[in-house]
Amino acid sequence: MADNKFTILHTDSQTQARIGKLRTAHGVVNTPIFMPVGTRGTVKTCTPHDLVEIGAEIILGNTYHLYLRPGHQIVQQAGGLHKFMAWKKPVLTDSGGFQVFSLGPLRTITEEGVEFRSEIDGSKHFISPERSIEIQNALGADIIMIFDECPSLPSDYNYLKESMEMTLRWAARCKEAHGNPNQQLFGIVQGGMEKSLRKISVEKTAEIGFPGYAIGGLSVGEEKSLMYETLAYTAPLLPKDSPHYLMGVGTPEDLVYGVSCGIDMFDCVMPTRNARNGSLFTTLGTVKIRNAKYKTDFTPLDPHCVCHTCQNFTRAYLRHLHLENEILAHRLLTLHNLHFYLSLMRGIRQAIGRGTFAQLKGDVGALMQLGQVQEKEKTESRTVRTDSRKTQHKPDSNRKRRRAAI
Repeated sequence: MADNKFTILHTDSQTQARIGKLRTAHGVVNTPIFMPVGTRGTVKTCTPHDLVEIGAEIILGNTYHLYLRPGHQIVQQAGGLHKFMAWKKPVLTDSGGFQVFSLGPLRTITEEGVEFRSEIDGSKHFISPERSIEIQNALGADIIMIFDECPSLPSDYNYLKESMEMTLRWAARCKEAHGNPNQQLFGIVQGGMEKSLRKISVEKTAEIGFPGYAIGGLSVGEEKSLMYETLAYTAPLLPKDSPHYLMGVGTPEDLVYGVSCGIDMFDCVMPTRNARNGSLFTTLGTVKIRNAKYKTDFTPLDPHCVCHTCQNFTRAYLRHLHLENEILAHRLLTLHNLHFYLSLMRGIRQAIGRGTFAQLKGDVGALMQLGQVQEKEKTESRTVRTDSRKTQHKPDSNRKRRRAAI
């Protein structure tokens, strides 16, 4: 089902990459885009102001975790997730399917839904497709997802087929239960690494009809080459005039590859989680800030980065904060990693528009730096305004002389 909320502005002539605009109830999202993960209603260590400053256009929250705590009714009473967390831009909520199914022995799957025990206190809960939509309606996200089963790997063909078919039945139930026109409900394609199942899943999910389509069940333990093969096969099958979302993937290289296959939206905990563990993405490669060689390294984390962290702090200081487990370390390193990802996506959009994406897609650092051009201009503009204000507030020289005379 095509939806006029998504517009493709330009398609790359040498790859499947495209630039688009996705209109939501809380603003327009420029695609391709990366969504920082705010699982429990917050992107760890970052304020909404921080996220706006580094260029975040949409963030992700998780239905499962927000349902358990604080509870979707409380979020609804607060006026929805946007007001609850003071975020004015778009939000996407995952249905909670991946989290529920990752509970292993703590959950039981039936045709009706999933019964599971809370990881917090062991209490028993049940989420059906209808219940997942009810919770997401209460949370009030701009984009919500169907409740799907994400099968673990390895799984045999028969199980993958049964799981994919149940996800299709659940998708139809989700669409039937959803009635909020301000929220766009996306379908999810499953089928493991079986191309024939992926094809059926795409066709049947498109028959049900959604304004957007996600590819689920990748980056769950398979070899990278197999993930890329499955992605390259599946993405071009998705309805061309709808946004394409690759769930839970991944590294900067994964994002570039996904864009080349026609993916428009990404999310992953990697930039934030890696930052808290002291692993940083830079134009010079990965930096493990704990390494002893940075003890007396008084250079920026990334000399080609214009983020607040790199413009103000050295590797030696960041290493010190990290080893001391200071909260500031988590904050500064998270801001850098998210800045890297968001700048990368801006650079990708610019490269597609200029017709240079195919030439640059093998150079993540170059794409990231390309995405910083506008940010550098903004920083320089702010500096000029600040200097101007300082000049305006300088005491008049005649006033100084009069004071001296007195």
